[in-house]
Amino acid sequence: MNTEAGIRLEEHDGGWALAGPAASGFGLVDEYLAHLADRNYSPKTVRAYGYDLLAFCRWLVAEEQPLPEVTTEVLLRFLRACREATVPGRPGPNVITLSGRRMDQYAVTTINRRLAAISGLFGFAAMRDPDMKNPVPKGKEARWRVAGERSGMLAHTVRRPKNRSSLRLREPRRLPTALSQSDAAELLASFHTWRDRAIAGLMLYCGLRSAEVLGLNIADVDIGGRWLQVLGKGQRERRVPLDPDVGSVIQVYLLAERPESGSPRLFLVAKGPNRGQPLTAAGLRTIFRYHRGITGIVGGHPHALRHTFGTALAEAGVDLAVMQALLGHAHVDTTARYIHLAPAHVKAEFDAARDRLRSQSQQ
Repeated sequence: MNTEAGIRLEEHDGGWALAGPAASGFGLVDEYLAHLADRNYSPKTVRAYGYDLLAFCRWLVAEEQPLPEVTTEVLLRFLRACREATVPGRPGPNVITLSGRRMDQYAVTTINRRLAAISGLFGFAAMRDPDMKNPVPKGKEARWRVAGERSGMLAHTVRRPKNRSSLRLREPRRLPTALSQSDAAELLASFHTWRDRAIAGLMLYCGLRSAEVLGLNIADVDIGGRWLQVLGKGQRERRVPLDPDVGSVIQVYLLAERPESGSPRLFLVAKGPNRGQPLTAAGLRTIFRYHRGITGIVGGHPHALRHTFGTALAEAGVDLAVMQALLGHAHVDTTARYIHLAPAHVKAEFDAARDRLRSQSQQ
């Protein structure tokens, strides 16, 4: 696939739009990205959709295919092109992952995200012009309901099913990757500053996402009351209990280490020309990359600490609805994945059920 094609994505006044010699034929994309921003989509989501649509537009330019004339057959060709494309800079076709996928190809999730952006684009066009034919084929109704929803135990969590496009690829369902207790303890012990200890503690003992940690303001932390006001995905607020030890670390950080700054953010850059500015996601990744190197814990990523927290809740037998509230999941089936990471808890429940069945059969 052509990676240039005379078109690029640029940020303008806080929004995103296509630019370049060929951008004039894709005004619909600019309008759609502005529409997402108007609907209060996260800036990161708008940016991601922009780059997904950029890849589609570049392919259309290379194929000399106008956007208004896109049909289902054109989308199928684009899907095939995505499946056959290679990622620049990746190892060659002779290098594969443990799952058998070539390292130089796009992941299924990446392709599906591109298709979702394209589907949203043409859905937006059809909303403005109801007579327009949407080239994205509609598939079967999505089966989102889990066993508890079907039985009525979790009926209050049921979402209205939607149609999924037939273009969507099958995605492997992978379990979250958690750290062992020893690896988590070793990684946590490698952090020497109060700021970094507080960040890791909020992920490991409170289950916060990295973006949620970076988005915390000083006013969001109630050390005395042991509560956190967290802004999660989709701008959803939730209150999370604050671990007392983590609260103590945060208090020491605020008193002894946090630079003077006019920023309300809790975690700031401590050194260099950006001292006093809010810590960024790139800065956080650099911190964890350094500590993975000195500890040798390959899986020591920020989100692995959150997964470790979720696994600990499952092993402790915490109610699924409580886990969902603590982790900030929009739906309970996302939380249910952590049950599979707690083999001791699952085996104990299995043994208890087996004992009940045997006692009943002997009566």
